Amino acid sequence: MRHTQRPIILLLSLSLAISAAEGRAKNVILFIGDAAGLGVLNAAAIYGGKPQGLFIQQMPHLGLMDTSTASQWVTDSAAAATAMATGQRTHNGVISQSETAVRGEKDGEPLKTLLEYAEQYGLSTGVVTNDAPSGATAAVWYSHSNDRRKKGEIFAQMLKPRFGDGVDVVIGSGRKAVLESTRALGIDIEAGLRAKGYAVCGSLQEAPAGANRVVVLLDDEDYDLGAAVQRAIDILSRNPKGFFLMAESDLHTKLPARGLKRTLALDGIIRETAARMKNDTLIMFAADHSFDTRLRGGKRGEPLLPAASGNGDRAAPAEPNLRVGDGHTGEEVLVAAQGPGSERVRGFFPNTRLFRIMLAAYGWKAQ
Repeated sequence: MRHTQRPIILLLSLSLAISAAEGRAKNVILFIGDAAGLGVLNAAAIYGGKPQGLFIQQMPHLGLMDTSTASQWVTDSAAAATAMATGQRTHNGVISQSETAVRGEKDGEPLKTLLEYAEQYGLSTGVVTNDAPSGATAAVWYSHSNDRRKKGEIFAQMLKPRFGDGVDVVIGSGRKAVLESTRALGIDIEAGLRAKGYAVCGSLQEAPAGANRVVVLLDDEDYDLGAAVQRAIDILSRNPKGFFLMAESDLHTKLPARGLKRTLALDGIIRETAARMKNDTLIMFAADHSFDTRLRGGKRGEPLLPAASGNGDRAAPAEPNLRVGDGHTGEEVLVAAQGPGSERVRGFFPNTRLFRIMLAAYGWKAQ
């Protein structure tokens, strides 16, 4: 009887092991909509012509994420992205350091980021943003600082990674600011990056076709973010072990039409990426925090915003359908996901759980 049961038990164990392996992600791509709260997503879908018509609104797993910090209900991008990257909360203005940090005065303990886990395990890693790569949302993945304003010190940490050989692909804007802030510290950042094996470029077109480590610093934040994301995937996909990619778009709506157009563009990039990637990739969208944007009027069949919208600093009386304030707000934001591990995105949860969802998708444990 024991001999007849053994093959069945072995077969069942093998089946369970295969199922578990199939449920793990080889790659994780996290899209962050900076300031893309529910009000922005709602307005963008209507602005695009169809309520609830965004691709991210159709993704199979949805949840609502709290965005509070270790000390405040309303977060900035530094504290919000730190929670997502490390699974621990910190204070506004702090980049991937613990809550013992005092902004601009005292360091906290460095918090290990998901990108650093990926480097430790031999995966390729990338950060793409239409902000500067030394900006808060991008910086938390590869650097640690008690003040997000220390741009030069933050970006210079690319030369001294804590795990592996550091982030492999960095694409962002703010070239002049990045170079000036590092030069002020006596660092020739371009020479230092080249010595570390990076191709350092001023445009996507300059990036060598066969390069595996690339830094692209652009002057214009309105560059083709979709092309940058796809180029990053091209490079990172060469690693048979897999990759991690964070791609951010600044979706603040102080200029309403600009913010809504960017939201539609990011949604299209996510749709394109989801169509491209196989079922071994966890794809997620999350806002880091909300922004004071509310739909206040309008009719079906009529434009949501005037044709000339977006030229002023705020959506004042000229845009009666949309009320836009001048700051962040503290309500929950949308997380949308598909792929292995995406079933963990459900209900209401804290922003620290996003880190654990990605870690579990890879099959890793926190260290």
